[in-house]
Amino acid sequence: MRGDGAEGRVGGYGGATVLFDLDGVLVDSGASIVGGLTAWAEERGLDVDEVLRYHSGRTDLGLARLVAPHLDPETEAHRIQAHEVARAEDVTAMPHARELLAALDGRGRAWGIVTSGGDLIAHARLEASRLPVPDVLVTADQVAEGKPDPEPYLLGAERMGVDPGCCVAVEDSPAGVSAGRAAGMPVVAVASTHTVGELAEATVVVADLREAARLLV
Repeated sequence: MRGDGAEGRVGGYGGATVLFDLDGVLVDSGASIVGGLTAWAEERGLDVDEVLRYHSGRTDLGLARLVAPHLDPETEAHRIQAHEVARAEDVTAMPHARELLAALDGRGRAWGIVTSGGDLIAHARLEASRLPVPDVLVTADQVAEGKPDPEPYLLGAERMGVDPGCCVAVEDSPAGVSAGRAAGMPVVAVASTHTVGELAEATVVVADLREAARLLV
């Protein structure tokens, strides 16, 4: 859909280590997230619209700090996760996700996941969607600062054993795009949950994972 030079051309990331975001990229967890956050907001007497407006790309801890500063953020992050895990059956694989991961595996290409969700919810969503759990799975429980801070992607590169500049991040949210770019990585943004304009900071924006595969494989 859009690229900013040589990096955006077909095949431009054929040798890169791929770090995928999870929600909105590999799995469609929209119903689970909305249902879980709505239940949490109503439980705590919060404005549901405000909670839903600010959740994208944030950790549960970061969201709780932002929209419920009067409550203990760690307690609330656990409550949010519990509500979403209870709705994990609503999660499915994104179109072309299985094919893309199989293509990377078939070529011996290294890939991992860097998500704003916690350990429990990440594993629940991968299990529900029947996608493989990679050797490197960076979650919100493993970092001090979540996206848009670069820490999650820097940790992902470190655990993959490569320099950040040798990775490409695949994202769907502005916060995730910012995190990947701040980590020194090119970012392929999939316009699944946000508009092309909202993802303008990305190196290249694609419509779906089939189009992303033309860049990555």
